[in-house]
Amino acid sequence: MCSIMGYCKSGVSFSEFKKGFDKTISRGPDDSRIIDTGYGILGFHRLAIMGLTPEGMQPFELDGSSVVCNGELYGFEKLKDELVAKGYKFRSGSDCEIILPLYFEYGTDMFSMLDAEFAMILFDGRTKEFIAARDPIGIRPLYYGYDRDGEIVFASEPKNLVPICERVMPFPPGCYYKAGEFISYCEISKPQSVIKASLDEVCSNIHDKLTKGIKKRLVADAKVGFLLSGGLDSSLVCAVAQRYSDKPIRTFAIGMSEDAIDLKYAKQVADYIHSDHTEVIINKEIVLSSLETVIEMLGTYDITTIRASMGMYLLCKWIHENTDIRVLLTGEISDELFGYKYTDFAPDAEAFQKEAEKRVHELHMYDVLRADRCISVNSLEARVPFGDLDFVKYVMAVDPEMKLNTYGKGKYLLRHAFEGDYLPHDILYREKAAFSDAVGHSMVDYLKEYAEETYSDEEFDSLCDKYTFAMPFTKESLLYREIFEKYYPGNAEMVVDFWMPNKSWEGCNVNDPSARVLSNYGASGE
Repeated sequence: MCSIMGYCKSGVSFSEFKKGFDKTISRGPDDSRIIDTGYGILGFHRLAIMGLTPEGMQPFELDGSSVVCNGELYGFEKLKDELVAKGYKFRSGSDCEIILPLYFEYGTDMFSMLDAEFAMILFDGRTKEFIAARDPIGIRPLYYGYDRDGEIVFASEPKNLVPICERVMPFPPGCYYKAGEFISYCEISKPQSVIKASLDEVCSNIHDKLTKGIKKRLVADAKVGFLLSGGLDSSLVCAVAQRYSDKPIRTFAIGMSEDAIDLKYAKQVADYIHSDHTEVIINKEIVLSSLETVIEMLGTYDITTIRASMGMYLLCKWIHENTDIRVLLTGEISDELFGYKYTDFAPDAEAFQKEAEKRVHELHMYDVLRADRCISVNSLEARVPFGDLDFVKYVMAVDPEMKLNTYGKGKYLLRHAFEGDYLPHDILYREKAAFSDAVGHSMVDYLKEYAEETYSDEEFDSLCDKYTFAMPFTKESLLYREIFEKYYPGNAEMVVDFWMPNKSWEGCNVNDPSARVLSNYGASGE
């Protein structure tokens, strides 16, 4: 990951800018540079992944224009060759060096041309205006706010902006900002048509598109590793990656010392694909002592996100401190496309599709945010194959009747697509356990117990009443909100709501986001 920031007005205090910007130096510890365009300031903290030489350092500048980009532009070589043919010259092997030439040729149309996960801020030296943009899913973070003079400021994380802006909001994915407006160039959650095809044809396409998405994310000039929970999604990413690697890939799993559910399954997968596997063990003391750090790092009070971040943050921290890996592939976004335990309760295909569209649209505030922060705060880069744009567009367009769980097994399309020798059959068809549960049921239980001990019933009632937006509804949610407000006061609207099952569906009216409370949890906890 890298960190970017842009203050879009002249006469900005350099020290004030740097004070806010340096709050995310862990995203890019390799090098830092801040430039004054004369009309505003751009900053870049670098984590070198592609084009590791100093020439790959940003901001990139060309003919009076400048750009900073936190991103990976897949297949950029083809675009680069086309630009060379038009007379452009390049100094580095960095993918992001093509952005300014591409912008000069195509303007804002270039955003829809990119096969990428990115956030960027660009100063157009010809028009003297700033333009910012974000990828269609929001895999790379970008936030904005307005200073006391009403001038807009962009940055990778809210913590960069809190010292400058009273109110901070997420930059909408699939949009670019120009001349005071946010303009949508891709609404990936809304398919343009419905794909009606046979089961075998759909599954064949799912297989091929996901495989392609994984393969392109293996390309890096820095070392690559894999988070392996033993669940379906991360196991598939690892199994496919191992097929296209000429030596054992490095896989990592984490679990509680007393009751980790997934460690045995992760080891089973690692043994099967012959990866170089590492287990990291945590306990109650480590979890509770890390809670405030995790919430400050995340910039959220959402229960699901915080629970699931505990194991992920601690695992990435271990990888950062004990290895030379710089890139991690993960299994996020599969659930939103193919369904969770709770989407088994969807009353019909239309309701399933509507829920999937909502979840994909909001992902940048939840699971995608979790993966980004847990990984980037430890000076690593996240790559999310299930977020491949071509793959997401295809799966979202598949007839939702096919995605309903009418097969007696959730996410059947994905499982069926990879039948064969990718994974052991009992892993491929294993029931899902949520990440926070799979680390060990005890972890969530310890967090809930800690919250119960922190507040009396009277304190809980009085403290909840002071929040009018996303009011806490359990002592655990109150604990998280109180810590959040300490670091991001008055900015709860950065998150649209709590990530919970759809309470309007029969069987889903629950007060805990864990799948453990659903009637169909079954063998997930075994």
